[in-house]
Amino acid sequence: MGNIRRHPDHFKSRHIGISKTEKNEMLEEIGVEDLSTLINQTIPSNIRSQSDLNIPDSLSEFKYLKEIAETASMNQVFRSYIGQGYYGTITPPVIARNIFQNPGWYTQYTPYQAE
Repeated sequence: MGNIRRHPDHFKSRHIGISKTEKNEMLEEIGVEDLSTLINQTIPSNIRSQSDLNIPDSLSEFKYLKEIAETASMNQVFRSYIGQGYYGTITPPVIARNIFQNPGWYTQYTPYQAE
């Protein structure tokens, strides 16, 4: 892949949706004037919300990380008594690799099944 030059809107267009040209081609193909008409013909009015969605303004990555860090700082650490506690034991790598990380111990399927 290297240094492939991409149009600045490549990522956005790939994730946001189709272009105006593609939208018009689609609408012409299915025989409707606009998206509102398509929605009105497709989705029953009794299940559609009649009010606008209450979506907050977007945040920059910096503001979001700051906000999420503030929220995370309110977390409290409690002792878990599930399974009568957790013990910090050392599992030898040979046991971890051959038992805990071996799907033969926790799944019914084998890597190779001659059929």
